[in-house]
Amino acid sequence: MTSNDSLQRLAQIIESRKPARGGDPDTSYVARLLHKGPDAFLKKIGEEATETVMAAKDLDHGGDPAKLVGEVADLWFHSLIALAHYGLSPADVIAELERREGTSGIEEKALRKAQGREAAEK
Repeated sequence: MTSNDSLQRLAQIIESRKPARGGDPDTSYVARLLHKGPDAFLKKIGEEATETVMAAKDLDHGGDPAKLVGEVADLWFHSLIALAHYGLSPADVIAELERREGTSGIEEKALRKAQGREAAEK
């Protein structure tokens, strides 16, 4: 079993909890977030990102590594909900990471800035 398989299985569960597919907001946390709309799950992503940063900072001062792992898991989980809402999947993210593989992060950032400037000029 690969990590990609685990992410794909979780994405399928999230997909099945969409209200349009019968997910019940009264019994499913995922269905409740999706039912409330983007503000609800985007707020959770912000909260989980902050908690991830705090857990990482705590590691510099003797914090528990498991806390960071847990917060990253929460962040990924809520990000998967956002992807599902917008019709995307973990495979889309993995494809983008694979596309970037072997490219310097500095080069990638410079390319995105250049593309942004070109788009703004049009």
